[in-house]
Amino acid sequence: MSLSIRNQIPGTVLSVTPGEVMATVKVRLEGGQEITAAITLEAVRELGLAAGSAVRTLIKSTEVALATRAVDGVSIRNRIPGTVTEVATGGAMAGVKVAVAGGELTAAITRDAVDDLGLTAGSEVTALIKSTEVSLATA
Repeated sequence: MSLSIRNQIPGTVLSVTPGEVMATVKVRLEGGQEITAAITLEAVRELGLAAGSAVRTLIKSTEVALATRAVDGVSIRNRIPGTVTEVATGGAMAGVKVAVAGGELTAAITRDAVDDLGLTAGSEVTALIKSTEVSLATA
């Protein structure tokens, strides 16, 4: 199956912590980073997720924010460091490709944000992704 979601990084489930309706699933990405997904318990059951399961993390590019320095005092758990490899700007929006250990992320952000942050190839950034915006797929 082909998907329009640009960010697809393989990993392995480290843990599943169930709640009433939702669960948090911690995944170690191929590059060694950890990412947390908040998904329904129904999805956990349907996908058969447990520690050791191979998964692919799926993150829409519009759900990736970028920071150029440390960010404190926010609830966003997923913070993945990387280096900008490409900035493609259009009229209002821009696509920013970020090399991360074990893969690449694409962020769709405003052109104004690119300018305000001074993003160019070689810029060091941290990708910020809410756990509720991370989907998981199995083979």
